[in-house]
Amino acid sequence: PAGSARWFLGGRLNVSVNCLDQHVEKSPNRVALIWERDEPGTAVHVTYRELLDLTCRLANTLKKYGIQKGDRVAIYMSVSPLSVAAMLACARIGAVHTVVFAGFSAESLAGRIMDSGCKAVITYNQGVRGGRITELKATVDEAVKNCPSIKHVFVAQRTDNKVKMGDHDIPLEEEMTKADSVCTPESMDSEDTLFMLYTSGSTGKPKGIVHTQAGYLLYSALTHKYVFDYQQGDVFGCVADIGWITGHSYVVYGPLCNGATSVLFESTPVYPDPGRYWEVVQRLKINQFYGAPTAIRLLLNYGEEWVKKYDRSSLKVLGSVGEPINKEAWQWFYQVVGEGRCALVDTWWQTETGGICIAPRPSEERAEIIPAMAMRPFFGIVPVLMDENGEVIEGNDVSGALCIAQPWPGMARTIHGDHQRFIDAYFKAYPGYYFTGDGAYRSQQGYYQITGRMDDIINISGHRLGTAEIEDAMADHPEVPETAVVGYPHKIKGEGAFAFIVLKEQTACVDHIKEELKTIVASKIAKYAVPDHILVVKRLPKTRSGKIMRRLLRKVITEQSSNMGDVTTLDDPSVVKEILDAYQKYKEKSSS
Repeated sequence: PAGSARWFLGGRLNVSVNCLDQHVEKSPNRVALIWERDEPGTAVHVTYRELLDLTCRLANTLKKYGIQKGDRVAIYMSVSPLSVAAMLACARIGAVHTVVFAGFSAESLAGRIMDSGCKAVITYNQGVRGGRITELKATVDEAVKNCPSIKHVFVAQRTDNKVKMGDHDIPLEEEMTKADSVCTPESMDSEDTLFMLYTSGSTGKPKGIVHTQAGYLLYSALTHKYVFDYQQGDVFGCVADIGWITGHSYVVYGPLCNGATSVLFESTPVYPDPGRYWEVVQRLKINQFYGAPTAIRLLLNYGEEWVKKYDRSSLKVLGSVGEPINKEAWQWFYQVVGEGRCALVDTWWQTETGGICIAPRPSEERAEIIPAMAMRPFFGIVPVLMDENGEVIEGNDVSGALCIAQPWPGMARTIHGDHQRFIDAYFKAYPGYYFTGDGAYRSQQGYYQITGRMDDIINISGHRLGTAEIEDAMADHPEVPETAVVGYPHKIKGEGAFAFIVLKEQTACVDHIKEELKTIVASKIAKYAVPDHILVVKRLPKTRSGKIMRRLLRKVITEQSSNMGDVTTLDDPSVVKEILDAYQKYKEKSSS
């Protein structure tokens, strides 16, 4: 049966055996991965036997350099068969991987290495994406300067360009050719840690979400099979990066556990042109296509001809992930891309849930799918809506805080090194329930629609980002004593960041400071975190206790100033008019 795990005695197992060895025994030449490299038409096919060989050699190399069961290893690589092998090699020897998205800055990488106590980093000399080269090894060098826990950096070659190699740097492929292609898998307890993945919280410090062996693998395999109706022989195309949970669950672990053929997409939706996704669908004959609403909104602007140029008849199921999809993007994806004949599954889940929790499928055959709604909870998921007083809201046609009432196999077990933060973040607001941080609406028919975050977290192009993280980065600028960042609706990205800043003294070089702030955010977090707008104000709206009222700032930029609500708790209510005037001026200046 699908998702059936191979167990050792006493409830012990190894994830890599379930993802590789069991398929190699039955059909070694089945294609496991199709690496759709940045340059179109240069796809590389990797069979299960080849992937097992890569994984074992990489695992033996890690062991040779002292990596043992329980050690943490950072992976800072672009999507490739080698990065997948790196994840599986860690799983094989019982090491814990933490994949860091290769677009993160050196400072973000260092923070994650230090928090998790990694002993090694696996990286590429460079990355290639959208026709551009990114310096991965140089970023790692910068990061590990401040990370005494790092003993070795394993460097693979993605391009032919030479990079500086230091004392603790090890050329990975060279070592792998010398290594044995057999590596006995470590026997793991079902609750041992499989990996950690950092995600934004409402404070400035990202949290290392911990997932375990058996429950996580079972849940990702079952959701992969049943939400997408995956059949043996299908080509599964999830275009997410392995740096995010979607890449972990639906590029690597779920599909490989099910013996699927999984596409690794290294490029971007618009390289070399906006037809790229659909050209790949045609060339690789993709059956399930799983992507983000932000990409769909971007492509929709380029018109239908880029889609219609290519044959999409292989497609059976379309999926959307990362943020709620708006109706216009849903209709375009369904009608234009899927020709109105593919089921479109709008999937709701989180880094913390390990896999899809609410989606239109599985369901009764040909059951209705309502546009832009996640709709139906997966097997074993019991959603509830809670009111302000912490009471369960009964009945339909109601809205509230989305919680889950009982545990499921894929749920995170803790936050690395901070179990109290785990309890506080997810189980304190509504005791006895897991609080998702999202609000939801339950329709007349009892279906669920996600309405968005209920806290200071924004979703930029499907990437979750705490506004506090951006504020903390900008606070490093000597001229900027105070900042407040809020999200606002953005046509392509879903949400964008809008920053309000207070300057030390009125200075003529405001534009210069704004550019410096953008550079700081890019280097401290990543380019996608840079605010689209920065507005200088004299002061921020604060309560008497000094708390910034971000809700008012949101109303200013979404132009709901007539409906400010209660401003009596403000230290000085006249600040509202001040900020409104500044915003109007900024808008006039921008439009002129």
